[in-house]
Amino acid sequence: MNPTLDFSELNSEIGSLFMSGMPGTILDKGTETLIREHSLGGIILFSRNIEDPVQLFNLCKALQEAASNSASGEPLFIAVDQEGGRVARLKEPFAVFPGNAAIGDDEDPESRAEKYALTTATEMNLAGLNMNLAPVMDVRRGIPESHLIGRTFSDDPEKVARLGCRVIEVLQSNGILAVAKHFPGLGRTSMDPHHHLPVIDLEESELEDINLLPFRAAIAEGVAGIMSSHAIYPKLDEEYPSTLSRRTLLELLRKRLGFKGLIITDDLEMGAIKKKWGVPEGVLLSFGAGADIFLICKDQKTVLESMLKLRNSILCGENQVKRLHQSIERISRAKANFLKPGRIVSEEKLRAYFSI
Repeated sequence: MNPTLDFSELNSEIGSLFMSGMPGTILDKGTETLIREHSLGGIILFSRNIEDPVQLFNLCKALQEAASNSASGEPLFIAVDQEGGRVARLKEPFAVFPGNAAIGDDEDPESRAEKYALTTATEMNLAGLNMNLAPVMDVRRGIPESHLIGRTFSDDPEKVARLGCRVIEVLQSNGILAVAKHFPGLGRTSMDPHHHLPVIDLEESELEDINLLPFRAAIAEGVAGIMSSHAIYPKLDEEYPSTLSRRTLLELLRKRLGFKGLIITDDLEMGAIKKKWGVPEGVLLSFGAGADIFLICKDQKTVLESMLKLRNSILCGENQVKRLHQSIERISRAKANFLKPGRIVSEEKLRAYFSI
């Protein structure tokens, strides 16, 4: 272990790599403990956590106040999946959009994408949210698997790239981190990774010309984060799904495509990872593969177990500490760019916007 890195610093740095779910609509003791004592890096909110704009505002405020009193004092990423359509955590009176497929089918898809992104960024900022786990950059191939229905812009990779980049640009120019997903593309999957481990056997030409084209464009646009998919692509790695694969995350995404932003895993509690590897082992493998943020959406005991397992692994080697600091630098840079200390959230402005 690096002798200049003390245990409290190590624990804080490891905590910052995790994004956890929480059980309810107010800051509970378990979540507060993760934030204050373990320097948790982020929170992901779901419909179970959101009742109305004022409640959400107060929850985000309480979460950030807890973070300011943590060992690290760093603000939290507070994320939602707000794609529109079937995957939208913010319900009325927040604006309701029909989703990516409807945007892609619109007579003026670019304007529709811009309106969605601008309205979503405005409302997320008012509520205290700062990261949207969107847009989906998967290219539709044939009939989508049920969990992707309505979530893809098009079967044309250039159109997916164009609309996705418009969403990214508008979200980020208005202070919301965008996260392109699910790298390197789930458009041809026949299984739902929430339950199973898909194998997507693409030829290299299809991977390059179709799957990767939108992600290359997103990287060129400066997307803050890219979410990995829980699927095996045999042409890339016959053994591990992308989330756990050095060949996919380090060799392809980092080195070949030149991505310097945050690599965020999809939920590690999904069946595709949990059934075969388990969540803590999945965290270790994903860390080794190059991921920066580990998403665990429900079980906070699993978050703590995974933090401990990763800590023990890092203590075993100097290279592990170096690897940790690479992720810390990327996380710190993203927070400095998007979570500025002067960022003001106002309940008065929120109430005026929603007329409540």
